Amino acid sequence: MYTPKEVAENYLSACRIKAALPLGRMFLLACMAGAFVALAGVASTAAAATVGDPSLAKLVSGCVFPAGLAMVIVAGSELFTGNNLMIMGVLSRVISARQMLRSWGVVYLGNFVGAALVAALCVLGHVFSAFDGRLAASVIAIAQAKASLSFSDAFVRGILCNFLVCIAVWMASAAKSVPGKILAVFFPIMTFVVAGFEHSVANMCYLTAGLLTAAQTGAAAEGLTWGRALVSNLLPVTLGNLVGGVLLVGVSAWYLYLKQGKTAVNS
Repeated sequence: MYTPKEVAENYLSACRIKAALPLGRMFLLACMAGAFVALAGVASTAAAATVGDPSLAKLVSGCVFPAGLAMVIVAGSELFTGNNLMIMGVLSRVISARQMLRSWGVVYLGNFVGAALVAALCVLGHVFSAFDGRLAASVIAIAQAKASLSFSDAFVRGILCNFLVCIAVWMASAAKSVPGKILAVFFPIMTFVVAGFEHSVANMCYLTAGLLTAAQTGAAAEGLTWGRALVSNLLPVTLGNLVGGVLLVGVSAWYLYLKQGKTAVNS
C-alpha cells in the first residue's frame, strides 16, 4: 500500500486531471457517480425495508450502501463529496481555486442529475411497490425524516458524514489492488450509514424518490415538499459535507503531508 505522504502526493496528480477535464466529460462522469450512489441507496433501502429491528435495519443498509462508493472509485467517475479533497491541490498550487470551484459546481449538478434520474426511473418502473408497498412506505418515511431535520442537525451530520467519506477515498487511494480499494471503502461508509449521518449526493436520490413516490401513490407525506427537501436538508448537508471534506480531511492532510517546511508523517 502507499504511505499517507505518497497518497497525498498522488492525489495532486489526480487534482490536475480532474481540473483539466472538459465540461461535457466532467458532467457525464458526475452523472455516473450520482447514479452509482443512488443505485446503492435504492438497494440498501430495499434490503432493510422489511427488517423489524431498527438498529439491525441500519446495519443491513450499511452493509449494502458501500457498493456506491466502490463503483465510483473502481469504475471511475466524479463525486462531489470526494472531490472536496481538491483543496489540497489549491493549497499546493497545482490547480487554482477557480478550477476547483468550477469542478465542484459541474460535478454537484451532474451528481444531482444522475441521482434524481435513478430515483425517477425506479418510481416509473414501480420498483418501490415491492413487499406489498412496504418499500414505498420506507422510501417516503426516509425522505420525511431527512426533510424534518433542523438546519443545525443536518449541517453537523453532513460534517461527520463527509469526514468518513473522504477518509474512505483516502484509504482506497492507499490500496494498490481492486479488492483492497473495495475493502478500504466498506467500513467508513458502513459507519456513516449506521450512525445516521447525512450525505448530500445520497440525499439527492432519497429526497427525490420520496417526493415522487408520495405523488405516485397518493400517500400522505406531511412536511415533505421540494422546498423543505432543498432548503432544510440538501443546503445544510452540502455545507456540512464541505466542512467535513475540505477542512477536516483536505486541509489537515495538506498540512501533515504536503506543506513545505513541515516534516511529513510517513506511516
